[in-house]
Amino acid sequence: MNGAVRRPRALAVLAVCALALAGCGAKKDVIGPGNPARFNLMLDFFPNADHAAIYAAMAHGDFRREGLDVSPQVPSDPSAPLTLLAAGRVDMAISYEPELLLARDRGLPLVSVGALVQRPLTSIIALGDRHISRVADLAGKQVGTAGIPYQAAELQTALQRAGVPPSRVRQVDVGFNLVPAMLSHKVDATIGGFWNYEGIQLAQAHRTPTVIPVDQAGVPRYDELILVVRQDEAQSQGAKIRAFLQALTRGEQEVRSDPAREIQPLLKANRDLSRPLQLASVRRTLPVTLPGGGHPFGYQDPLQWETFAQWMFEHRLVTQLPDVGRALTNEFLPGQGI
Repeated sequence: MNGAVRRPRALAVLAVCALALAGCGAKKDVIGPGNPARFNLMLDFFPNADHAAIYAAMAHGDFRREGLDVSPQVPSDPSAPLTLLAAGRVDMAISYEPELLLARDRGLPLVSVGALVQRPLTSIIALGDRHISRVADLAGKQVGTAGIPYQAAELQTALQRAGVPPSRVRQVDVGFNLVPAMLSHKVDATIGGFWNYEGIQLAQAHRTPTVIPVDQAGVPRYDELILVVRQDEAQSQGAKIRAFLQALTRGEQEVRSDPAREIQPLLKANRDLSRPLQLASVRRTLPVTLPGGGHPFGYQDPLQWETFAQWMFEHRLVTQLPDVGRALTNEFLPGQGI
């Protein structure tokens, strides 16, 4: 799709984003701290550096001042958050842009209300001793995957851009054991690990990894981590959503002001975490938590979403071209709305 075709549709997307939820999340929506409302948040994984702003906001009482008693929950299955959200088990879930588009393609009425990370974290990773320094070096190699279809499509896109026929690379489903599969030499490389986590973890272990983010290998940019609610909740609980995002914005500012101090709440929440790893991860991630163009923390670019949605459709990951105007809204971000 060329730019001349995409821009008019993108303007329509912006209009839908503003109007579809008009009134429900207007700036006047407020709730108070007198009797905080319970707010269950399903994480995408165990508490880690990607969630530092959430735990900082909890520690500083930011959520309570907005009238929310936020309770983070860890999923027993990383693929479950959106299903649990759709079933009404939680008020909000952290997920990924591709996962939301897949869920909506299955008919789940969910909408993203903010982005925690503005670009892909997913990467192709190889240990230094495998002598892989670029995507083209994967020819004739075995690449471990977590069995996620859109990541297989990301690998295919990267290989094609590098001039490597996908048939020359053998994909091995290693589940979520990406790092162990590399350390045991079961595979030569993996796709699915994050450059801000596994990449740093391997570097700190002196394994000199090669780390290639998928958006640097030909995959369109997308928001890696997003905040998702049910469509009906977006229409009826705008005050809660806006309050959550206002408090989370302060949490992000607190982490940005002093990462070394503000990761303490996260480390208390998950005592299995390595402080050096988490601190390095937070510092590496902070630059991609803020959007450009003067937009507020959490902003989602409809043009970017539309480009990625087109990529998913072209790779037959979804049965129909996603309606981006209904998949996301920036209505509830601080300073936004009508």
